Amino acid sequence: MSAGPHNDLAFLRARRRSLGAVMFCYLFYYTGRQTFGFAIPGIEAELKLDKHTLGWISAAMLWAYAVGQMINGNLGDKFGGRRMMCLGAVASFGLNWFMSFGVDFKSLSVAWGMNGLAQSMGWAPGSRLVSNWFSARERGRAFGLFVFAAGMSSVLAFGTSLLVLDVLHLNWRWIFRLPVFLMLLGGLVVWFVARERPSVMGFAELPDDDGPQTAASTKTETTWQRYGVALKNGRLLVAGLAIGFQSTVRYGLLIWVPVYFLGKDFKHDPLGKWISLALPIGMAFGALASGWISDRFCNSRRSGVIATFMILSAVSSMGMYLLPSGHLLGVPVLFLTGFFAFGPQSAFWALAPDLLGRARAGTGVGVMNCFAYAMAGLGEPFIGWMIQHNPFGTSGVENVAIVFPLVAMFAVCSASLALLIRR
Repeated sequence: MSAGPHNDLAFLRARRRSLGAVMFCYLFYYTGRQTFGFAIPGIEAELKLDKHTLGWISAAMLWAYAVGQMINGNLGDKFGGRRMMCLGAVASFGLNWFMSFGVDFKSLSVAWGMNGLAQSMGWAPGSRLVSNWFSARERGRAFGLFVFAAGMSSVLAFGTSLLVLDVLHLNWRWIFRLPVFLMLLGGLVVWFVARERPSVMGFAELPDDDGPQTAASTKTETTWQRYGVALKNGRLLVAGLAIGFQSTVRYGLLIWVPVYFLGKDFKHDPLGKWISLALPIGMAFGALASGWISDRFCNSRRSGVIATFMILSAVSSMGMYLLPSGHLLGVPVLFLTGFFAFGPQSAFWALAPDLLGRARAGTGVGVMNCFAYAMAGLGEPFIGWMIQHNPFGTSGVENVAIVFPLVAMFAVCSASLALLIRR
């Protein structure tokens, strides 16, 4: 074995390389699942599907992702995150191309739902790999960087979709064909560059946060025993509900904000639709900030950071709703909406190994992400129905802006639950 991991430069280089490869892979993962909002206007026009129906297609992916998280987080603990992330990227690449040939509600729902299962191979297994290389006091910042990559992945998903529509002038089907080549590249990089754990490279393993006795017992745990420990942990379940509302906020914005900015006259506004990029850029920097704040100023206590960010997300979302369309403040307010809405993610994911120990990190993240996407899936058709029926405006006139007060309400629910979490 090599020298102690905290003062060995070779270990630190290996850790940076593994984290960097995981971040690079996830930097492109969302090109395989967060592009649907940009395809909605084209699908609506070509296939004559209304927004409520399109909300159910989005829900199919989110619910499949939720089920996959419950399964693949545990498989990540068993088989390793490197293998799972690479397999997920390859499978999602193929399923996005399958999605691009959809002709009706059924074919689109099946393709997008199966893609949700493939996409679920990325986050929880990747989180386990990150946990293998970082101790509890460093974990907030490590997850902050990992979630920052996820946030920048949203920027790439938005940017590449706009390039397909606005620069290359291709139809909605190509949104599912071209950007995903980047995801395939990311999967290959994590396979060839990342290493699963320190011992693979000859270094001593980091001690588990729960102590040597507990760490030793987890080595012999079965799949069902890991699930049992996770599902009996009350604080983890409360965190699951809190991140469920947070994810409803996140996907409510990611799916419907592009629709809000594209609108019916987007072809006559060359810059307006690019304003939507302020949302994922804000999300990326929010994730980076919250993980650092929880470690640096809150002694790795996550709940206060989560609650504060979600309340500020609600305030900024209402600011977007109240601002007139095209207002100069729209860009900074949308940036802040994304910053605070996505920011708590790094604090949330650091909670899983905090509460369950490193050996169950993949299972814990998978359980939490199952809550996250199950609840986000419930929100999508609801938001689509509210937009279509416009209960607070003129009858028969769609009101996409209503997404902002709806996500503000969900954000307050998330903040309230987060206050109940104690490490």
